[in-house]
Order: sequence, then C-alpha cells, then structure tokens
Amino acid sequence: MREWAGWFKALSEEIRLEILTLLLRHGELCVCEIESLLEVSQSTASRHLRYLLNAGLVDDRRDGLWVFYQVADRDDRRHLELVRFLRSLLEHAPLPDLSHELDAMRSERCQPAVAP
Repeated sequence: MREWAGWFKALSEEIRLEILTLLLRHGELCVCEIESLLEVSQSTASRHLRYLLNAGLVDDRRDGLWVFYQVADRDDRRHLELVRFLRSLLEHAPLPDLSHELDAMRSERCQPAVAP
C-alpha cells in the first residue's frame, strides 16, 4: 500500500501529470526539453522529475551534462497496469501536441557545446 500511496501522491500535481503526458507521448526527454515545452524553470522541472523518480514512475539516464527521463519500465504487474491506465487516461489530456516544437528544439538544444 505504501508504494501505491507514493504513486498517487506523485500524480497529485498538475505539472507532474503534464510531465508524464509528455514522456508517454514522446518517449525519452531531456530536462531542458521538458522545461521549455512546459515553460517552467529548470529547478521546477527537476524538482517534479525527482518526485516522479522517487515514486518509481520515471527513470533517468545521464549523458554527459544532460539528464534524460522516460516512463519507468518495471517488471511488476501493478506498475504495468498503472502505466497502461495512465497512458489511456493521459492520451486525451488537454496538453497540445508539441511534436513540432520538440523537433525544432532537438536540432538546437541538448547538444554538446562546440569549441570555438
């Protein structure tokens, strides 16, 4: 029950639902992409991502300076059912399709700095 309570607490904030919606729709995203798409500060995005990470709903991966997040893939029936439910629920979330903005960002952001 404690794990369930942690999941529902993590899902109780609108911004965390928006983050999950982005991750479910677009797969792995960098913190900088999430902050730009949702128009929040880096600290706000990171704080809410950390909450989702601690609840076991997302996983992170470091690549140099960048941290990427994706919906956690667990081999636990309850977790799989929760993610399946969230996917079906959030596919209709009132968050606009940001695919075009994300494609534009990926060509400019989260790239290693080029030495002059």
